[in-house]
Amino acid sequence: MSENADEQLRWYAIQCKGGESFRAAEHLMRQNYHIFHPVLEVERKRRGKVETQREPLFPYYLFIRLDRQASNWRPIRSTRGVLKLVSFGREPAAVPDGLIETLMTQASESENHDNANAYFRPGAKVEITDGPFKDLEGVFINRKGEERVIVLLSILQRQQHMAFSVKQVRSVE
Repeated sequence: MSENADEQLRWYAIQCKGGESFRAAEHLMRQNYHIFHPVLEVERKRRGKVETQREPLFPYYLFIRLDRQASNWRPIRSTRGVLKLVSFGREPAAVPDGLIETLMTQASESENHDNANAYFRPGAKVEITDGPFKDLEGVFINRKGEERVIVLLSILQRQQHMAFSVKQVRSVE
């Protein structure tokens, strides 16, 4: 693609039907559109268990990169999950590239930060960062699956093995 073609590509916002931004993103990608759908990893308690779920940063929106002249805009509106392209009057509203770049950078840094805490070595000192045991220090024992770790805590003058989410623990060293 030439530099001139790159200059024609702009980001646009798509408004999605309620709760269907993931569906819209999937169907647009299948049609070979370049989309950006920023998501967050959120822990929710369901049926007494803490589960990690992916939720959109902007629940009713995603972003699509299109060329004003060369891209085929017609299939977008009829894509499952899509409500409409965000427009001012009859003109689709371009989103500043700098805003999308900032969101992409922050999403990338967030992923790297979460992964940095996912790897501890046995015997390492750790601190609990969230929940009822917040600010207590313990010793990392081992992992329990992909999302959980076992930490040895001293509670009521006894050593207790306790399971925590990887996101609730950070290295002290």
